[in-house]
Amino acid sequence: MITLKNLVLRRGTKVLLDGASCTINPGEKVGLVGRNGAGKSSLFRLLDGTLHEDKGDFSVPAQWRMAQVAQDMPETDMPATQFVIEGDVTLLAAQQEVTAAEATDDGERMAHAYMALHDAGAHDASARAQALILGLGFRTDELERPVNSFSGGWRMRLQLARALMCPSELLLLDEPTNHLDLDALVWLEDWLKRYQGTLLVISHDREFLDTVTDVTVHIERALLTRYGGNYSRFEDMRAEQMALQATAYARQQEKMAHLQKFIDRFKAKASKAKQAQSRVKALERMEKIGPVLAEAEFNFEFAEPQNLPNPMLAMHEVSFGYPPATDGGAPITIVRGVSKSVLAGQRIGILGANGQGKSTVVKTIARDLGAISGEIIEGKGLNIGYFAQQELDVLRPADTPLEHMIRLVKDCTAQGRLSGQATREQDLRSFLGSFNFTGDQVKQAVGTMSGGEKARLVLCMIVWQRPNLLLLDEPTNHLDLATREALSVALNEFEGTVMLVSHDRALLRAVCDEFWLVSRGGIAPFDGDLDDYQRYLLDVAKQAREARRQEARAETAAVAPVASAAPVGTQPAAPSSGGAEQRKLDALRRQQLADRLRPLKKSLEQAEKRLESLGREKARLETLMSTPSSPAALADAGRQLKAVNEEIESVEAQWLELSEAIEAASTVA
Repeated sequence: MITLKNLVLRRGTKVLLDGASCTINPGEKVGLVGRNGAGKSSLFRLLDGTLHEDKGDFSVPAQWRMAQVAQDMPETDMPATQFVIEGDVTLLAAQQEVTAAEATDDGERMAHAYMALHDAGAHDASARAQALILGLGFRTDELERPVNSFSGGWRMRLQLARALMCPSELLLLDEPTNHLDLDALVWLEDWLKRYQGTLLVISHDREFLDTVTDVTVHIERALLTRYGGNYSRFEDMRAEQMALQATAYARQQEKMAHLQKFIDRFKAKASKAKQAQSRVKALERMEKIGPVLAEAEFNFEFAEPQNLPNPMLAMHEVSFGYPPATDGGAPITIVRGVSKSVLAGQRIGILGANGQGKSTVVKTIARDLGAISGEIIEGKGLNIGYFAQQELDVLRPADTPLEHMIRLVKDCTAQGRLSGQATREQDLRSFLGSFNFTGDQVKQAVGTMSGGEKARLVLCMIVWQRPNLLLLDEPTNHLDLATREALSVALNEFEGTVMLVSHDRALLRAVCDEFWLVSRGGIAPFDGDLDDYQRYLLDVAKQAREARRQEARAETAAVAPVASAAPVGTQPAAPSSGGAEQRKLDALRRQQLADRLRPLKKSLEQAEKRLESLGREKARLETLMSTPSSPAALADAGRQLKAVNEEIESVEAQWLELSEAIEAASTVA
């Protein structure tokens, strides 16, 4: 188990943990929660050995293997599948040991190396890696793409896949959902529920924590408090605890006031001095109960829009996508033929599997992209507040929050979009203060701020503009739970229209009262709740797997002309209306098909017999390697087993290709 006892942990001059104690048992799935800056990520650095405790005792079982997501952005031309495979450090070490052992004449070393490689799962490593990659939202045609060809968010998904690929007894995940869509998030939850080791996860996604964790550890005022249960259960227990503490504190204050009143009244009287002194001692001995100091909550609200056009906008036969590349060519259309209206006061959640075009639709409505075709008619006075997934990237790192607000005022003035907002510098400072940018923070360079602080600044700039249509594309990626709750409350009180793309199901449930589903190149109403949508995602994944199998069959048929081409020199038979002639033609086609399939079926039968033979040989070698023998014999058996496994993979691929060729030829016939 993991134990922390009277632990003190500092980062610079800041004390993050002071006398903290906690125990985490094997196999527990723990959610680590607390305010931004409370020390959650620093505790992870303690667990992985990057930091060391300043005082107290701390231990993790020495035999535990640890896995976590690397925070650096990978820069490599390695194919995605191989990149993820190399996350399995046990397999990688076994492969390196086999290479080193084969360069020596040490039979015993080679025997052990082959056994270790077999135990590390070399035979199915590629399949395991690809299952992780596909589960996290990649397409089949991206499995062998170079890592460098992906955007930053997708490369971080590959880092997550590497962490899941690594065998471990302890898995540390710090905000694993930030770069995931809802379909990948549902898959990750299912994977983590089946994980056999001990899991520690930092997340600001309430439903993710509720689904995955069974223990919650709360960091508050430099102490660790353990609660049995998921995040919702933690909230309930903590509220009860705070209520009890508040009651006990009030009672103690009343008792202390009574004792002090007696002391003040009788301490000068000789006849009562003894009793007064005893009460002084009782007051000194009393263990003081601290007042309930709830963490300062963050709240904000949207100002009432200046006007509410209805409809906000109308779309007529609109196609969404991307313009042609600079070298010409046709535009890329992702969603087509959409005719919809967006009305004042609507709360629309935009759903859809990864890659279906949710962000493309939002970008087009926000005017960042032009419509490929069709017409978008905006209501008079439409004022859009747009939070893009990459919004944090467009902030200027060297500028301060105040400079961002001053520039926003100038831009809105130039565009004639001011709606009575206060524009004096002091007013802007006060407005920033309502978003917790106080004192010197308004002059702090944005580049030195956390992701959560940057997201708050973007929200601040949107709220200041007094929009009547909010387009929010994954606005919660960097927000803590308290700020997400504040956003949820503010959106519910907002009098305008909301269109929301998010993987935060708690936010979607709280804010949206209808859903649009972006799927198969179109947009349609989704009649159901988010639980229905999760079931829909599982069905989509199943259909995608079936489509990949069909594509594989089609590709095999295309590269196997012998299975579908007519004999050279023959001409298509002329149609005949006579029944006897038609039967002769049908019989001729069946005979030609049988002639074409005969060599394929013979090859398939030979492959099946070879697989049976190899299976028996593999079983024999595995039995041999599990029985005591000389090092030379074990090494030789290891080499043979490696060769057998490689041949099995080759013959299985041949068998699959032949089977699909036969099926394709039969279908064509």
